[in-house]
Amino acid sequence: MKVAVKNRYLILAMGMIIQLCAGIIYMWSVFRGPVSTHLSWDPASAAITSSIMLSTFVLGIIIGGRMQDKYSPSPVALSGGILLGLGMVLSAFIPQSSPWLIYIFYGIIGGFGVGCVYTTTVSVVQKWFPDRRGFATGMMVGAFGFSLVLFAPLTKMLLANWGVPKTFIFFGVLFIVICSVCSLFLANPEAKQQGSTSASTQKQYTTGEMLKTKEFYLLTFSMFFLLPAYFILNPLFISLGIERGLTESMATFGVMLTGVASASGRLLISWFSDYVGRKAGIATISLITLAAALVMIFAQGVLFLVCITAIAFSFGGSASVYAATAADLFGTKHMGFNYGCVMVGFGASALIFQILSNNLSVTYSFIVAAVGCVITLVLVAALKIPKKAAAKKA
Repeated sequence: MKVAVKNRYLILAMGMIIQLCAGIIYMWSVFRGPVSTHLSWDPASAAITSSIMLSTFVLGIIIGGRMQDKYSPSPVALSGGILLGLGMVLSAFIPQSSPWLIYIFYGIIGGFGVGCVYTTTVSVVQKWFPDRRGFATGMMVGAFGFSLVLFAPLTKMLLANWGVPKTFIFFGVLFIVICSVCSLFLANPEAKQQGSTSASTQKQYTTGEMLKTKEFYLLTFSMFFLLPAYFILNPLFISLGIERGLTESMATFGVMLTGVASASGRLLISWFSDYVGRKAGIATISLITLAAALVMIFAQGVLFLVCITAIAFSFGGSASVYAATAADLFGTKHMGFNYGCVMVGFGASALIFQILSNNLSVTYSFIVAAVGCVITLVLVAALKIPKKAAAKKA
């Protein structure tokens, strides 16, 4: 039964709790080693799980976004939470003879569920906060990034003390319960509430109309070329950190650090873009990523931690500023499906550059990532955002 809600801050809080659970998608670097050992599996093959999950995450955003636009956010978030938990529970029962099943259970089922809850919660708060879009988006996706900070040390402890199967079962059941309860509070504002703000005068693009604009392609491809540095690093935070002179405990601390940085980027860049404009926000994180990717070619020890923190900060910032930019350009009425289409750039980047990096040296991988940032700067420079949207204050 759906819970009646009218307080937009309560909806924001419930969505943030769901996002906190869904953020486990970025924690595969913590799972990878123990899962590889448990399943007697090649670590390189296990690393691909992250890319599969991130790509399926985008599919969940597209389909879940369409469903929540057409029907209601609550059942979509409920279904997504159940799929996320189910994928983790099923991962606990994978036999050593079939380690590739982790691709299906954790990667595809779990990733699709994460996408459903992600798009639903982001779309809902943007409809409730048209006057503070950057703030609301930043808070929502900030919780998604903060998941690493909360769950990375807990996961490492559980894996060491309980083993892989029990850890997967614990998180799976926990996430099903939490997401199911919180999803009951999600609801779109009534039409009269949406119409009470000046944002209601903005053109609300259907997906078909959006796909005919050059802004859609500029935005999507700029995202595609901005993110490779993070996707190259994501499954390698611990292993590459050890290679670069960190102890295992320091490398694990690095994973937590990236969570703090990602969450901070999601909050700060969205607010920053509310004041200086979305294009300036995207350009800022592009320049930060460009510098960090180049330094990563030779970074050791503490400098390595600085670089991965900068890349994670910019990656987190992209999650909020791109969502806010899409809403500014195309409206919020069809935000779920529209932003899902923009996120194709995210999914394609996660899959293509992870595979590419497996066939390149670390040096060449980060050179490719740096070149991608330059391309993003060019694409964003050509992007035209309505003045009122670009200058919107939080």
